[in-house]
Amino acid sequence: MRIGVLASPIAALALSMPLGLDHLARAGGAAESMRSCLAMASDSERLRCYDRAARRLTEPRFAGRLSLVTERFDISQPTWLRYQSDGAIFVLYLKTADDEVVQNLHIGGGGEDRYLIEKAGTYFLQINGSEAWRVWLEPLQAANTN
Repeated sequence: MRIGVLASPIAALALSMPLGLDHLARAGGAAESMRSCLAMASDSERLRCYDRAARRLTEPRFAGRLSLVTERFDISQPTWLRYQSDGAIFVLYLKTADDEVVQNLHIGGGGEDRYLIEKAGTYFLQINGSEAWRVWLEPLQAANTN
């Protein structure tokens, strides 16, 4: 009977955790990255290292699994399109509002990459993946500042 009493709080905790696991994983990775930054002697290298680690804590603009066409979004200045995939297949089409392909991007085998959207305009993404993926929009100026 005691097992049932203990199982309920544990089950409740387990059921509540999936919503925050992605954020916790990013926070753990960022914390590890920040620890590695401490050892850098150069102030400018250390600052760039901290900036990269802090970006890992930012919630993605778009996240999902398998395929999705996003809503349209506006870019008013050069912006990094940063994307991550957990799967073996990931293809992302950056398209203009009138459905013209600006760039076809892909990652084979999972990982992360980025693409600079140079022109202001209205865009959307068509994403096809085999597992979970995440996409961030990071204005160039903000990505390069402290």
